[in-house]
Amino acid sequence: MNDRLKAPFPWFGGKSMAAKLVWSRFGDCKNYVEPFAGSLAVLLARPHWPFCGAVRVETVNDRDAYVANAWRAIAADPDAVAVHADNPVNECDLHARHAWLHRQAEHVERLKCDPEYYDARIAGYWVWGLSSWIGDNFCRPRPQGSVPHLGNPGMGVNRQLPHLGDPGMGVNRQLPGCADGDGATPVGGCEDRRARLLAYMRSLSDRLRGVRVCCGDWTRVCTPSVTHRHGVTGVLLDPPYDVAGMDYGESSRGLSGRVREWALEAGKNPLMRVALCGYADEDHGDNLPGWECVAWRAGGGYNNIGDGANRRRERIWFSPACLPAAAEQGELEL
Repeated sequence: MNDRLKAPFPWFGGKSMAAKLVWSRFGDCKNYVEPFAGSLAVLLARPHWPFCGAVRVETVNDRDAYVANAWRAIAADPDAVAVHADNPVNECDLHARHAWLHRQAEHVERLKCDPEYYDARIAGYWVWGLSSWIGDNFCRPRPQGSVPHLGNPGMGVNRQLPHLGDPGMGVNRQLPGCADGDGATPVGGCEDRRARLLAYMRSLSDRLRGVRVCCGDWTRVCTPSVTHRHGVTGVLLDPPYDVAGMDYGESSRGLSGRVREWALEAGKNPLMRVALCGYADEDHGDNLPGWECVAWRAGGGYNNIGDGANRRRERIWFSPACLPAAAEQGELEL
């Protein structure tokens, strides 16, 4: 597993701490699908990559056009994304870029009808902004009919401060050292920073080169033609959790239950290895007979808010076709 391959932005509910568990149950499956992509923490942590000539199919999807645009742009033009993401944390820049990105909402919607489209500037600004923002509502759609200054974090002294609680998140964190290590550039200088960021984005681009990135409803990448017709398929389902105190908007209400219903049917196919993420107090356990429930503990970030109880609520339900806990990866012939 390559620890360097992490998302260039923080993501609420990311599954990086559960990636090893997921891959131990999926094994080196021929096909992998992530309908709720987000930060791609599990895909980026896949221990079998590089595939060394083996045929592997990977498909990811997210209905958030900013997410899909970022991954497409990083795969296609990592240098341009790095240039637009290379900016110190600056409060004025943060709010100016946030406003500018909101005006690009219709622009990024082109992703849903043009499979080749991406915008590196939007991607770079979005990645940098999400890494500088506090909370998970950066560039989230505003309620229809909202008054402008009530639909954003505020004005003047009331507006939201950048993330200042540690040295940085995402592209603002300390990046790995440059590959050449010739010592010609002072460590920490602007040129060194740009070189590190370029190397980082290029490594992500290399990993994503064969990954198909879709933008739209999750069901579009859960059809037979995308899943088990390619062979043994691992599907990671990480929908918005449906529990009290969490509201991701009207479009997400009841979504977790609909995803569970699909998973229950898909899990009857011996070619389908399905992992469904959720909280212990959701209804998944009583509605997934024959599935194995595994508790895991999330990392820090937003899970540490309050008493950190959310970290202990995390569960993953594995379908019957998943490898048993003690099985070695690659044991089953694909």
